[in-house]
Amino acid sequence: MEPIPLSPDELVARLGRWSAGRGPLYLLLAARIRQLADEGLLPPGTPLPPDRRLAAALAVGRTTVVSAYETLRQEGRLVRRQGSGTRVAPAVLAPAEPRVTETSNPMFLHLLDPSGEDGVILLSCAAPAAAPPELAEAYAGLVLPGDDLGYHPAGLPALREAVARRYERRGVPTEAAQVLVTTGAQQAIALLTRLLVAPGDGVLVEAPTYPGALDLFREAAAVPHPVPVGPDGLDVTEAVRVMERHRPSLAYVIPRFQNPTGTVLPPLPGRRLVEAAGAHGVPLIEDEVLSELDFGAGSGTPPLSSYGSDVIGVGSLSKAVWGGLRIGWVRGPAPLVGRLARLKALHDLGSDVPAQLAAVRLLDGFAPLLRRRVRELRAGHDRLRADLARLLPSWTCSPAAGGQTLWVRLPHGDGVSFAQVALRHGVAVLPGSTMDALGGSTRMLRLPFLLPRDVLAEGVRRLAAAWAEYAPAGGSGRSGGSAGSGALNAIAV
Repeated sequence: MEPIPLSPDELVARLGRWSAGRGPLYLLLAARIRQLADEGLLPPGTPLPPDRRLAAALAVGRTTVVSAYETLRQEGRLVRRQGSGTRVAPAVLAPAEPRVTETSNPMFLHLLDPSGEDGVILLSCAAPAAAPPELAEAYAGLVLPGDDLGYHPAGLPALREAVARRYERRGVPTEAAQVLVTTGAQQAIALLTRLLVAPGDGVLVEAPTYPGALDLFREAAAVPHPVPVGPDGLDVTEAVRVMERHRPSLAYVIPRFQNPTGTVLPPLPGRRLVEAAGAHGVPLIEDEVLSELDFGAGSGTPPLSSYGSDVIGVGSLSKAVWGGLRIGWVRGPAPLVGRLARLKALHDLGSDVPAQLAAVRLLDGFAPLLRRRVRELRAGHDRLRADLARLLPSWTCSPAAGGQTLWVRLPHGDGVSFAQVALRHGVAVLPGSTMDALGGSTRMLRLPFLLPRDVLAEGVRRLAAAWAEYAPAGGSGRSGGSAGSGALNAIAV
């Protein structure tokens, strides 16, 4: 049976308070039509009103409706043909799940490729190359609870208390009820995004920033409001202007050993950022994953949560211990943590219990492990800078205050096209433009210094050979500017 066409007024009634959210109207309209289709309120094949008539009924410009329809057409949810109008896509064409987004991030796609089979050195992902012996020791002899179902959506009480104690030692009063244990920091950011961000909402981000967070915000159909990062971290003056002008649904920042630049936000601007977020009602997420990987320069910088109890901290053990230990956490107001726990229960019923028990053991004697990790990172940092200076003297980078990566500037060309040449020489790198929502950082590369000494040295040697091909005899190289999405996707081969 052919679905009955909807009049503009009938569709407007079903749309309800579609424009009550934040962000561009066309995204809000597209999100509501998408939801109606997912809920079966717009069955497959339903004819939708023409652009002009719906625009008039909604009291918006025709461009708003055209852009909304086009967004949904590109997703495969609408079919638009000249002469036959716009219809909800047949079920066979509609996605099985709403707003499913597959990553095109080179950082993740390189991890998904089979490792060790093609000889490519991965300088595209910053993570410890191997688990420390303390991790195996922490697992040895674990005694699992005999009277426990094993489902703890908010996390094991012992681990929540251990994380709370770590915040206490840093001068941030914290109770276990303010801590949610997650399956890594990526899940922590994902849960916060799902809870706080609706399609079309604004999100304040640093430019550049951690690309995994940008992917999550894009999946949520958020509108990024990027703020530049300079030698002293985030431009807080500009961040305050963004909060005043756009009132984003959240702000995501990495104040200590910023990923990828390695910079540290000084205390006074950090306090001002927290105060501005509180004044404008903007939830402020502080990514603390790298905060303890301190080479000394950032030792006197307190966490943002020391300036305001509403700051939402995100941490994990993936960088200090090992990426395979999928233990992360959120620290925030107890009511928010309670809501996040209910959302997490919906997704996985709780993180791995043996891993949480091992994490408790690790945190009980964490200081020696952390000191050794920092020594190894600092040595890798110094070796990488020395190798770059010797083999690629035209490249420039400032020393990092901590963390895991150098932020390297090419003298000409662009990172996306150079990454293609580097891959053909057997080394994968992450171009700066993949981390910059402003569309900048085109001449930048993020280079981690975590691999074993001989592997890292070979990686630099391959980069030098690639650069000799890319820019022979100091020539102008390939001029770049911003690369399109096709070029970014082509990196992940």
